[in-house]
Amino acid sequence: MTAYYIAPKLPSIDRLRQRCKALAVLERIIGDEEPCYTYTSAWGTAEAAQWRNGAGEEWAVVFTADGAFIWVFDHESELNPYRNPDRTLWPGLLDGLPRVLRPQLEEPAFCDESGRFVATAVLWRLVGDDRWHAGEGIIFPSTRGPYEGPGADGSEWLDVLLDDVVDQFVGFAANYHGIEVDRAAVEHVVAHRPLTDTVIQALNPQLTVADLREDIAAIGYPIAAM
Repeated sequence: MTAYYIAPKLPSIDRLRQRCKALAVLERIIGDEEPCYTYTSAWGTAEAAQWRNGAGEEWAVVFTADGAFIWVFDHESELNPYRNPDRTLWPGLLDGLPRVLRPQLEEPAFCDESGRFVATAVLWRLVGDDRWHAGEGIIFPSTRGPYEGPGADGSEWLDVLLDDVVDQFVGFAANYHGIEVDRAAVEHVVAHRPLTDTVIQALNPQLTVADLREDIAAIGYPIAAM
């Protein structure tokens, strides 16, 4: 899977923001001390969602006043700049990136120890755009074997943000955390409806809104009036 495949499947910026917040809230509720999904409403002057699996794959979505910037790094991808002695990006990866989003290329979280931007996939969308974009004219390396085709750039890790996000999270909770979660409660959060004690306790009987209020406020997710 490549950025060219995932781009037309991604939702609008506003819906993507809601889904990113929902994933962070859901994982916070089920109680992992080192969550894969996080969200901060105070990423400098922007907001940002982050995901990492602890095995060398990660992505982030930065929401700015001008649009949204998606950064992906997959250490196993052929597009990994660490495979090159000079750590150059794969040709075309940033072609067409708007000037207003280029400050993200200097974000320390997306750079190596020398301050050089590293990524295997980059996507973006400006406010008012009707679609997501990736670098123009990228020629992906070919894979070999029974599944011959364009080599993956890590963008497949973004599939949790697509329209089947509820199913994706239910599966993630089972496979990664080893727990079965209440599907209706997951649907409630993904729909971005205000949190209540009932919803939270359907996912984790040990917690209430009061326990999570500070963390949920930092994410920027709505809480039902008490």
